[in-house]
Amino acid sequence: MPRSTICQSREAERLDALRKLNLLDTPPSEAFDRITRMAAQLFQLPVAAVSLTDTDRQWFKSRVGVEHNTIPRMQAPCAQVAEEGEMLVINDLREDAHYRDSLLAASGVRFYAGAPLMTNDGYCLGAMCVLGAEPRQISEAERASLRDMAAMVMAQIELQHALGRVDPLSGLPNRNQFIDDFGDLTLDRPHGEQRVAALINLASPEQLSNAMRAMGATYLDEIVGEAVRMLRASVGRSSTVYHITATEFAFIAPPGTTCDDFGEALHALLQRRAESVTSRFVTTASIGVAHFEVGITASGDLLRNLHSAAQHASESDLGVSVFSAEQDAVHRRHFLLINEYGAALESEGQLRLVYQPKIDLASGACIGAEALLRWTHPTFGEVSPGEFIPIIERTSMVRETTHRVLEMALRQLAAWRLQGIELEVAVNVSAVNLQEPDFCERVVDGLRAHGLPASSLALEITESTLMKNPRLAETTLNALAAAGVQLAIDDFGTGYSSLAYLQSLPAEVVKIDQSFVRNLEDDERKRALVSAMIKLSHDLGHRVVAEGVETLAVVELLKEAGCDQAQGYWYARPLGPQAFMTWFAARDQALAA
Repeated sequence: MPRSTICQSREAERLDALRKLNLLDTPPSEAFDRITRMAAQLFQLPVAAVSLTDTDRQWFKSRVGVEHNTIPRMQAPCAQVAEEGEMLVINDLREDAHYRDSLLAASGVRFYAGAPLMTNDGYCLGAMCVLGAEPRQISEAERASLRDMAAMVMAQIELQHALGRVDPLSGLPNRNQFIDDFGDLTLDRPHGEQRVAALINLASPEQLSNAMRAMGATYLDEIVGEAVRMLRASVGRSSTVYHITATEFAFIAPPGTTCDDFGEALHALLQRRAESVTSRFVTTASIGVAHFEVGITASGDLLRNLHSAAQHASESDLGVSVFSAEQDAVHRRHFLLINEYGAALESEGQLRLVYQPKIDLASGACIGAEALLRWTHPTFGEVSPGEFIPIIERTSMVRETTHRVLEMALRQLAAWRLQGIELEVAVNVSAVNLQEPDFCERVVDGLRAHGLPASSLALEITESTLMKNPRLAETTLNALAAAGVQLAIDDFGTGYSSLAYLQSLPAEVVKIDQSFVRNLEDDERKRALVSAMIKLSHDLGHRVVAEGVETLAVVELLKEAGCDQAQGYWYARPLGPQAFMTWFAARDQALAA
């Protein structure tokens, strides 16, 4: 992601953090003014202020020696403090290349010192600053004092505006208190001490949504109440329990607790919940465990690691999972790819199609190709489709991806037909696309726009896709078939669909998954299974395509079994448009010879 984009995103987050505190344009407060007067007296300077950096202005929550309560942000030293999060000292503004022509210098200010006002989340709201009309130096002791007063300002802000330290629903200390207490561990525990923490998540977002939809918003109150009683009776005897998010609770094991002992205790905790809590029938709790080092591990990093481990426990049905850096790296890469893929969809140079030939087994002629999406990231290089496609299929971007692939495939198909190559091109379609009410219309409009017959396009749908919403899928597929578009059931044999239902679909082609085709010559049971699948598909009126054909022996076995078409590395790997044309011409000449 470009640095400018990251900076813009960080600034938006900083402004959001500032506005959530409801400080801007509020009346003066003696609590803040007391600190500001102390700063002016300590530095023996006429001007001091608590300066908050807004979008285009510096607004003073408290000020001494200043008539106005706001100045423009441009060329204001406090804005630099907010942007960099570091203390800024300018001994003489007239000698500073950046600020010598600023409004501040023009007003007679020569000296400036500002310490950042930092939130617990690492956002800088502005500065605790002092200013003078004469140049001066600042000692290390004065720097430390200014930082202390900035910390006093932030403590006052949190006291007044951070919504307290106790969750109103559970009565337990909240995330803010966890962060403070975690930082205070360094006051009475050895630096670098190895400790273990845990986070229990009461329900997945989907479980919670389904339960609240059926039982109302008070259901969350009920499961939280049950969890609080259980945690207080068990964990609360040796550790402080914190209410981190709506359904998440965190606690730190006592010193000396081993990960193995902790894991056993947590499994026992889940067992007690399963035996006694009524919500167990509709929600499944999961627990994440993570190690940390006192004074070294940041609280935000620990909470993220705990959440990641709890998520892994939920996804893997483990109950309790210990944080793994390797698993976390995979998850973070997946998350990064999701964000980067959005930019790829909006650009013209990252996504492309390659085409794998489909061969008629009787004649040996190439009668079509499957369009396959490829992604070349400007930094990561080639991203494997086996990595990014399963991730994208779980996001809303799958809709736009299919439409993008369709458009590229139809454009290429039209170009080939102008060169005298008439083929059928197949495109994979997701379950989400079949739920779009205008999907068939958009497909037909695309064919018409490129001057293509509907029969030149095949749409491939997996068995599992068809079964996610059978009625809606059937309606959409019937409309596509009526328009003349070819339909194929992809990865046949790997899904869980009913044969009776498959019989009612308007699909003309069944594609046998490559897992059944690879090494077919060495596996008698596979050969019997593939032969049965081919016969069954023919009996239901379908043509059969075998995927993953890699040897001549497999080609011969498929011919004997009556398979209609094949694709795989024996014929060609997926090829770019120009390479495909070269391959097609060479094969055409070889067959004619």
